[in-house]
Amino acid sequence: MLQPAVEPVAPDLLRSLREHVHERLRRAIVAGRFRNGERLNERHLAEMLGVSTTPVKDAIRKLESEGLVRTEARRGVFVEFSPRQALEMALGRAALESIMAHIAANRLTEADAAELGKLIAEMELATEHGDLEDLVALNEAYHRAIHHISGCIYLERRLDGQRMYDHAQRIALHSEPDERRRGFEEHRDIYEALLARDPARAELRMRRHIVRSAKAHVRLVFGADAEGLDYDE
Repeated sequence: MLQPAVEPVAPDLLRSLREHVHERLRRAIVAGRFRNGERLNERHLAEMLGVSTTPVKDAIRKLESEGLVRTEARRGVFVEFSPRQALEMALGRAALESIMAHIAANRLTEADAAELGKLIAEMELATEHGDLEDLVALNEAYHRAIHHISGCIYLERRLDGQRMYDHAQRIALHSEPDERRRGFEEHRDIYEALLARDPARAELRMRRHIVRSAKAHVRLVFGADAEGLDYDE
């Protein structure tokens, strides 16, 4: 086969500068590099990112729509990301995804089981040897596969509003080797419950996985500020 005269452009390079700035700022907030209530200086952020203030302003507008910053007239832009908010967002996701896991266990076909099994095998390799971005991509593909199996289009749409937050949380959390391994074990447990066509167990394991991961993320990001903040699983 003849090689093309021009190599295709890497997908990451097709993303606009605005998208890159937005993602970097979102990751920084979710990773706790800016504290809850901290004032953000657009010019300072632009200097740190090596860009003009225009994409920073655009990113801040998106972050505000996502509930991660707030703008106060004549005062400026402030980070809006507290331990309670982070945990409550995860609880909402846990409620929806656990129901979807329950339904998926009842609808699982042999083809579905094979697809999930393939993802679990790839996740195991990535957990030990893979790149962080690869592991996060597989993690998200695994959850999406369960959503698809459940057929719960309405519930999946309800998750869309915080999908970007979930991605940033996974990046922060899976930077920790111990969390990578524990997360994989929990994903495998969910898979086994689905494979057994046990809806109650699949629902319970999904909920426990998401809530435990959220608590770990809150402790990682907020440290002592997260003490005393807890919910039953």
